[in-house]
Parts: sequence; C-alpha cells; structure tokens
Amino acid sequence: MTTDTAKPGFPRSSPYWPVVSHPLLRRVLPGLAVSALGDGMALVAVTWLALQLAPPGQRGTWIAIAVAAYTLPSAAGTIVFGRLLSGRSGAQLAGWDAILRAAALAAIPAAHLAGALTIGLYVTLLAASSLLHSWGSAGRFTLIAELLPHRHHLPANALVSTIAGTATVVGPPLAGVLIGYAGAVWVIALDAVTFAVLALTYRLAIPAVDRTDPAADPASRTAGFGVIRHDRSLLGLLALSVGFFFLFGPVYVAMPIHVAEDLGGSATVLGVYYTAFGVGGVVGSVAAGYLRRWSLWPTLVGIVVGFGAALLPLGLGAPIAVSLPAFALAGLIWAPYMATSMALFQRSTSTTMLPQVLAANGAVTVLAVPLGTMLGGPLVTAVGARQTLLLCAAATVALGVFTGAVAILRRGIATSPAAGIG
Repeated sequence: MTTDTAKPGFPRSSPYWPVVSHPLLRRVLPGLAVSALGDGMALVAVTWLALQLAPPGQRGTWIAIAVAAYTLPSAAGTIVFGRLLSGRSGAQLAGWDAILRAAALAAIPAAHLAGALTIGLYVTLLAASSLLHSWGSAGRFTLIAELLPHRHHLPANALVSTIAGTATVVGPPLAGVLIGYAGAVWVIALDAVTFAVLALTYRLAIPAVDRTDPAADPASRTAGFGVIRHDRSLLGLLALSVGFFFLFGPVYVAMPIHVAEDLGGSATVLGVYYTAFGVGGVVGSVAAGYLRRWSLWPTLVGIVVGFGAALLPLGLGAPIAVSLPAFALAGLIWAPYMATSMALFQRSTSTTMLPQVLAANGAVTVLAVPLGTMLGGPLVTAVGARQTLLLCAAATVALGVFTGAVAILRRGIATSPAAGIG
C-alpha cells in the first residue's frame, strides 16, 4: 500500500477531526468550552443565591421560580424576537444571546454591590438573561450547518454536547468550592464573564453576514413553527422530543425521595447517582460522533427505548449495586439524542430557515421537562417515588415503541429524505 492510499491514523481518522481542524470552528470551540463551564457552575450558583435571598418561609418557592426564570422565558423570546432575528447568521444569533446573558448576569453582582439586590430583582435579571436562549442554541447548530457538509453535522453536534456534558460534571463541584470561598453572587459574576468571552469569540472568529432582510418577511415571527407544522418528519420529531423530555421531568422529583426513603441513602449517595449519569452522558456524547452513518430516525427511537429500559432497575427497586450502573447507562444512552435530533433538523431544513425552525423547536421542548417536573410532585405523592420511576421508565419505552411502529407503518424511515446521514 502506498503512502497516498494509506488510511490516516488517529486523530485524523476520527470523525471529530474535520470539526476541530476547521479554520473557523476551531476558533469558536474554546469560547464554547469556557462558557459551558460557567453555565455548569451556574447550576449550583443560581439556586444557592436564590436560597440566600428568599424569605426563610418561601425558599422552596423562590428556588423553583429562579430555576424556571433561567430557562423558560426563552420560549417567549422565540416569538417576540422572531421577526427581528429572521435572516441572521448562526454566529450573530449565538453572539447576541451571549451578549444578553453577559449583560443581565453582570447586573446581578452590580446590584449586590449597590445594596439593591432583592429576590424579585434577581429573578427578573435571570429571566432577562434567558430571553434569547432558544435563538442562541439555534445559532450554534445553524453555524455548524453553515460551515460543514451534512456528513460532519452529527460529530460537530456531538462535540457541542460533549463540551456541555463535561461542564455539568466539572462545573457544580467547582462552583461549590468557589461559593464557599467567595459567595454565590461572584460565581454568577464569573458566569457573566464567560459569556462575554463567548460573545467576543463569535465576533472575532466568524465574519458577520446578514443573509436576508428580516423586514421583508412579515410572517417571520412564527415562520419556524410553520415549517415544522408542514413537515411530517419534523413534526413527529418535535412530538417525540416533547414526550421524551416530559417523561424525564418527574425523575428530578422522584430520585431524591427514592434514594432517601427507598434506598436509605444520603445526599452524598444522590450526588453519586447524578455524577454517574453525567459521566455516562459525556461518554455517550463522545460516542455519538461515531454514529454518523446510522439512520437518524431508528437511532432516535432506539435511544428512547434504551433510555426507558435503563431506568427500569430503579423503578423495580434494584439495589444500589445494580441501579447505579443502570443510571450511568441511562446517561450514556440519553446523551446522543440532542446531537442526533439536531442532525435531522440540519438535514431537513435549509440554512436560511434553520434558525427559525431550531428556535421554534427549542421554544416548545424547553417547556417539556419543567411541566414533567411539576407533574412529578403530585405523582410521587399519589403512588410513591419508586412507582413514579417505574411509570416513567415504562412510559418512555412505550413512547419509543409506538413512535417506531408509526414510522414503519407510514414508511417514514424509508421514504423521508432525512432518513439517514450516510
């Protein structure tokens, strides 16, 4: 075999090489990593600062409001800013989201220094910071579609998920150390700095390009929803995602009670479960890049069924020695879902409409987990924590099986132009 025909060795043979070696994307990835670490720390800091600011008898309520404020307003932002942001490039959308996040979060320590930070102002600033979140997420994946051919979309999406997943493992314990040293408000200030770094990265690394005149399309405010509504494959994907995320919501309520009451464990044991899930998620995100030749719809259905099956040991009351590895496996199976579903959107939608479509998808799916979590409270009260986990696991398996059956009956997998990557 000659040198010209020899198969390239690692890392050039990796599906991630075209992503990390791309002349523009390689400039953005460090900024994404820094920002993801800041968001990983914010998972702890946002709730801890709410705990400190809330009146003693209302802490639980205000913590829930703060968590919701950090995510849910993005659904409204998708519609409110739809006409303004239509036709913008992926880098512009992601950059503006980073700018707003940096400014709103920086206002929190500024108000603290001025002695004006109340729980009401805190929640308001968190809500303001999240208004463009769906557009920012859409911008990241649109940028990938703009810069890379279809065959590299899944590895690029998986790399973004890997960065985020790693941050959720490293960020929370780091936040705990920093909160003990300086306080939660300064961890949020650090998060603001990371978003400022990300905004500067987008501004300097990617040339600014306006692809269309946003004022030329009077219906652009909800154009993304219209595209999804008229595409059977994308509508089915949205329904699957909403169901999948909704059924995971009650797990957040059931897991702490299951560990404490059914397994007799401590908060440390609960932390080990979540760490195992996070580590499994990082491994699954890395593995997702190697699935680029798999058909997308069967992969998504398999993820849903596999995730539900991995949750079954917890619902069946298995001991920690069994349920802990099963929860780690659930994290591994869960992780490729986002990268794969984004690849389906990227293949099915033009880059011109992709930001609106992804923002619309994000506006709907961002509501699914909180709604499922809200259901978790009365469900756990009615049937118990272990039984709630069992119901969620069984319903998730059923959702995947039903979706697969419908896809086969309608020949969606065989006839859709977005059926596969290869």
